[in-house]
Amino acid sequence: MVTGNQIRIARFGLRWSVQQLGEKTGIPVRTIRRIESEDGVPASSASTVQHLTETLESAGIEFIGTPNDAPGIRIHKIDAPGSDE
Repeated sequence: MVTGNQIRIARFGLRWSVQQLGEKTGIPVRTIRRIESEDGVPASSASTVQHLTETLESAGIEFIGTPNDAPGIRIHKIDAPGSDE
């Protein structure tokens, strides 16, 4: 499981807006904002959080640690805006 803070930091690391993450996942912006505002494991449905984490992971994010022990992220790649790679 990941924390809301990890999701927010992952999105920042990819330079995505909340709107962009919403478009990529089909999850409403309001829901993403609520999830990101939670310090611990989000209270949202597990499938919603899993969809967010899978989308971020496919963009190059690795979630590390556990919610109770040094939660964080690693960025393995970032596609620059406008890049064709």
